[in-house]
Amino acid sequence: MSETLVRLEHIEKSFGANRVLNGVDLTVEAGEVHVLAGGNGAGKSTLINILGGAIQHYSGTVHFMDKPVHFGSPQDAIRQGISVIHQELSLVPDMSVLENLFLGDLPTRRGWVDFAAMSQQAKAVLARLGLEIDLQARVGSFPISTQQMVEIAKALRFEANVVVMDEPTSALNARESDRLFGVIGDLQRAGCGILYVSHRMEEIYRLASRISVLRDGTVVSTETPEALPPAKVAQLMVGDAVERAESKMETSTAPMGEVVFEARNITVRQGSRTLVDNISVMARPGEVVGLAGVEGSGCSELLWAIFGGIDRDSAGEVLLQGTRRHTATPQESVRAGLALVTNDRKTHGLILGSSVVENCALPNLVSFARRGWIVAAQMRTALTALCRSFSVRAESYDVEVGSLSGGNQQKVVLAKWHQTDPAVLLLDEPTRGIDVNAKAEVYEQIGRWQSAGKAILLITSDIHELLALSDRIVVLRQGRIAGEFKKDDATAEKVIGAAISA
Repeated sequence: MSETLVRLEHIEKSFGANRVLNGVDLTVEAGEVHVLAGGNGAGKSTLINILGGAIQHYSGTVHFMDKPVHFGSPQDAIRQGISVIHQELSLVPDMSVLENLFLGDLPTRRGWVDFAAMSQQAKAVLARLGLEIDLQARVGSFPISTQQMVEIAKALRFEANVVVMDEPTSALNARESDRLFGVIGDLQRAGCGILYVSHRMEEIYRLASRISVLRDGTVVSTETPEALPPAKVAQLMVGDAVERAESKMETSTAPMGEVVFEARNITVRQGSRTLVDNISVMARPGEVVGLAGVEGSGCSELLWAIFGGIDRDSAGEVLLQGTRRHTATPQESVRAGLALVTNDRKTHGLILGSSVVENCALPNLVSFARRGWIVAAQMRTALTALCRSFSVRAESYDVEVGSLSGGNQQKVVLAKWHQTDPAVLLLDEPTRGIDVNAKAEVYEQIGRWQSAGKAILLITSDIHELLALSDRIVVLRQGRIAGEFKKDDATAEKVIGAAISA
């Protein structure tokens, strides 16, 4: 018989009139990976925050190591043996990797910070993840995938009895994910219990000992993977959304017409390193050009450089309809007709403390101004209609955008850029961290943009999504173009082979 490490009994939580958790019962056993599946807004984050001590006011009982507990803070939960890896990074960008790993928990010796011990422990935990980086470097200087690995390392450092992982691979490539899965296996063998949240079916069935499906704040099923096949999980989560998503991924048609967008000789350097090396890409009206590559390929840096948002040395030129346009800054790019959906909506896509309407207005405030003043009523009317057309679900569009689920936040990002009427959309992981229902709606919007003749550059780490949505795929490796495939010729093997071949 395995030991029960965590037992949640009839957990209930409301925010105002909104009931988020409705009598949740759940256990985590020693040595198991208990996968928690559910759509955006199902209550997963709230449940995790209760277990991790971030939410203290709720109904029901949390038992840990066979004793009722009530954690007063995340630090309290960590001290008692529960560590949480959140999907949204809790790092301080301007502090070093080392400082972030020990934030709030500095080891001391004779009253002084023991930097030698910090360095030794940091190297050991990063080595478990196969990560070799400069501990003194500013953590914000690294790509988001490396930051995600640092976030994971922070949690692993505490040697907890229970580790909660919320979408830990959402920013990782396949190689990094495999390293993490190896660490998860080590934790299981050591008797650690893992509560694992993921939207990715392949991960769920690779890792799960048991699967619980959460919908509308209620656990609707808990079974072994053998007793709960993927189709059933999807049906329990979101009904027919999987079928809707798959149908929308197959609607792409061959684009016609002359080249409408071209980026020529784009180069990005960071010190002595060349991140993007003289790359040129183009797109026709209604064409989705997929950009593929492993970590360090330069895909994201290419989009940032095109948009004028890169904080490193860059060169090259951007042409629309054959005419060179000024895109040295994001402001110039927006005026020229470009839009960039970044891979980290909470850092670069939204102002979390501002309302849904205010976020939608950001790229185009001037259109709602009269004689230098914002006409708030006009802005609210127009953007409320826009949010409804994008099916943004919120109690009110005046609430802070940070209070929305991940899928609805992403729809706000898309709506924000849609109202600028861009000619070119640069989409970096537009479906990252959202459920299949929200993905279906993103696919629908991409299809509408195609039909309207927009040119689209798309980055996605989901190879099936890349193949289904792209009319053409350009593969980058170490900052250079390593291959190009038309839709009919592209296969996962060809794309991945070009991305990793020496």
